[in-house]
Amino acid sequence: MNYWIFKSEPDEFGIDHLAASPQQTTCWDGIRNYQARNNLRDKVRKGDRVLFYHSSCKQIGVAGTMEVVKAAYPDPAQFDPDSKYYDAKATADEPRWFCVDVRLLEKFPAVIPTKTLKAHPATADLSIFKQGRLSIAPVTAGQWKAVHALLT
Repeated sequence: MNYWIFKSEPDEFGIDHLAASPQQTTCWDGIRNYQARNNLRDKVRKGDRVLFYHSSCKQIGVAGTMEVVKAAYPDPAQFDPDSKYYDAKATADEPRWFCVDVRLLEKFPAVIPTKTLKAHPATADLSIFKQGRLSIAPVTAGQWKAVHALLT
């Protein structure tokens, strides 16, 4: 099992949206960065654990955890001309963009702020702090445990 951090803007899709989804499960789509896409397509696997990170909002930080319940498959939005994620260069034979299905594991009582994460040695070097625009990034098992330790 691997560990990841997935970033999302809560105004577009936050942890409350996931909690309200049928069976608290949804497609994690709309990834349009090649490095994030490569992580999602080539490395994220069913059963992996994910930190749900809220970005570009008032309360930036880790809001909870998810589990990957379906490995990468072509993002359907890339084929829909009415979607903001449409990609005219994508074809069914050669899709360019991928998504995974995730299920909520835990919504934290409060968002663990970025300031708190950066203040702790075990979480200060989370990959998203090094590559801020990367929305799908690896997390070590130690970092996963350290984030959870901040809840107590």
